[in-house]
Formats: sequence, C-alpha cells, structure tokens
Amino acid sequence: MTELVLEVRDLHRRFSGVRAVDGVDLQVRRGQTVAIIGPNGSGKTTTLNLITGTLRPNHGEIIINGRPMAARHPEQVAASGVFRTFQNGRVFGNLTVAENIEVGAHLSMSAHRPFKGFNDNPWLAWLPMLAEVFTALVPLPAVRRERERVGARVDHQIDRFAERLGPRRDHLAYTLSYANRRRTEIARTLVPEPILLVLDEPTAGMNQSETAEMLTQLLELKATGQTMLLVEHKLDLVLTLSDWVYVMDDGKVIASGPPASVRNDPAVIEAYLGRQRDERGRHDD
Repeated sequence: MTELVLEVRDLHRRFSGVRAVDGVDLQVRRGQTVAIIGPNGSGKTTTLNLITGTLRPNHGEIIINGRPMAARHPEQVAASGVFRTFQNGRVFGNLTVAENIEVGAHLSMSAHRPFKGFNDNPWLAWLPMLAEVFTALVPLPAVRRERERVGARVDHQIDRFAERLGPRRDHLAYTLSYANRRRTEIARTLVPEPILLVLDEPTAGMNQSETAEMLTQLLELKATGQTMLLVEHKLDLVLTLSDWVYVMDDGKVIASGPPASVRNDPAVIEAYLGRQRDERGRHDD
C-alpha cells in the first residue's frame, strides 16, 4: 500500500453544542488526490480547518507523515509540510504577485533565518528577529545563494500559470481579478514543495472557462505526483480530478470511495436531493 501522508481518526468539533464535525475518519496516501464533498453546512471546511491547525479538535487524532499533530498551531502544521489555500482567496494586497508567492518560501529558509529554532523560546525569541534584520542589511554569500534559489522557485510557479500570472508578476495583488488572486495563492502554497496541498474550493468564484483552465492546471500538478486534499462544490471537477471521494453530511462521513461509486451511492443522492428539497420548501414558505 502507498504510504499514508494524512490520517484522521474519530475527529470531533462542537460549536455551542452543534456537532460541526462528528467522528470523521479519512486517509490521504502519497500521490493521491482526495476530495471532500457535501451540501453546504456539512462540515467540509471545518474539517480542513482542524487538519491545518486553524481550529483545535475537541476529540480525535490528526496524523501527518506518521506524527500526531492534533493540538498544533497552523505554523507547526505548515512546518510539517502541509500548506493550504482558503475559501476566500487570501493574498497580501500591497505586495506584488511575485512577492506574494515568495512568502511561501519563508518557513524553508535557513540562511535568511538563522537561529529560527529559538522562535518558541520566550527568553530568546528576540534573537531570530535580530538575526533576520542583520541578514537583510548584510546579505552574506549564503543569503544571496538562498535568494537565488527562492527566486527560481517563484519563477517556476509563475510559469505554471504563465498566461495569467506571467504578465502580472510585478502587479500589486489588490489589482488582480478574483481568479488571479486564487492562482497567486495556489502558487504561493506550492513554493515550499508541500507533502500535502490542501485546497478549499479552488475554483470558487470562477466562471466555466476559468474552472476548466484550473482543472487542467490541477491535473498537470497531479501528474507530477503532488498529493492533494480538496473541498469543492463543482462535481464534474471532483469526478475528473479525484482518486477518492469522501461525502459529508451533518458533520459525518456518509460515503467514501472512488468517484464513480460515490456518485451513484443512494445516501449521497439523498443528501444532495433531500437538502435541495428542504431549501425549496423553505423558499416556498
């Protein structure tokens, strides 16, 4: 069997008594693309937030590359090699496209960040900050070489979206269209070469042609062996891209399997069609 990159066991998260995530189990193996689908409010994004450390679980285990990570902070999850995008596309508006993408390399830098191991020490946390200021003012040869390596990685990711981001690499991010902000965010998460790329609705806000273009780019990324976990509402994209699909409803996994089998699962059909009937009923009232 292919090596497990992510394993989630009996994950729970409550908000004021509401069980947003209720006993979720899932696995992602190296090289797989795994999707989580389900009606609105089914717990998909909350599950991603728990996996990436944005939220803490009330119960359960999250194991990344064999290491339990359930109670860690987002930066610790990122340091383990898991990087994510967000539902609403987060970029730094006052930085250029290239500068936004370069931010993704921050955790992997060593010459630029001497003494970074002291960041968690309350008595010596000032030391890494002082060292970073020094390396910025006095770029030693190792710093210059690292800057060149980071620049090459940024260029590689811009080339991935060459038609869209190439002509805009020096544009401030606040001037970008919504779709190009999403591309910039994805490029930023790829710079550190994640062991697991987590995508929260990567085509949200995109029209049909933009969605088709993004699907092609994600398929190319998959072909390189990149492991991905995504939440997505566009089922055609999910069925084309994914190796395995988990379906959530009311905080629980109600079905899982290859895309073709999940598509025809009676529980999945009822979750979607039943929810649609309920929504139509409320509108009629």
